[in-house]
Amino acid sequence: MKRWWRSLEQSQRTLASLVGVVVVMGALAWAAVPAYNLFCRVTGFGGTTQRAETESDTVLDQTVQVRFDASVERGFPWEFRPVERTMELRIGETGLAFYEATNPTDHPIAGTASYNVTPYAAGGYFIKIACFCFDMQVLQPGESVLMPVTFYVDPEIVDDPDVRAQGLNTITLSYTFHPADLPEQAAAPVETN
Repeated sequence: MKRWWRSLEQSQRTLASLVGVVVVMGALAWAAVPAYNLFCRVTGFGGTTQRAETESDTVLDQTVQVRFDASVERGFPWEFRPVERTMELRIGETGLAFYEATNPTDHPIAGTASYNVTPYAAGGYFIKIACFCFDMQVLQPGESVLMPVTFYVDPEIVDDPDVRAQGLNTITLSYTFHPADLPEQAAAPVETN
């Protein structure tokens, strides 16, 4: 009987250990995406841009060309494009660019924009002050909108050897729109009297 009881206790410990491993693995998987996103925002890894509340207080004589790129996720019906393809700015100077989005369908559609810059090493130095990408966008049927992004390139970029090695002449800001769940108030039909 003692042998059977010991075997049962060992089986229970093994089962508890396996359940613990599964719970820990599940928790790590759940936390991986938010942790990675936080890491990218803090470090600029993968071309993730930074945010600021105010403009740069330093503007250099050195210039950089900023290219603007736009795309939509496959099957997403919006038309989306940059109004201007390129802009030449002094490093530290605040730029204002516009993207145009159109909903050619007969129903409202919500979307969110993901973004990055290339070369990736410049991500930590590309600073957005205001951007349409910070919020979900809802376009009504047939609606077209101009969406602004206010930004600057941090002057500290000129001191980064990784960026200098890749060349500091051109930075490309890319956005991709993805579908989002339509908020209830946007989906409700408009009542007229």
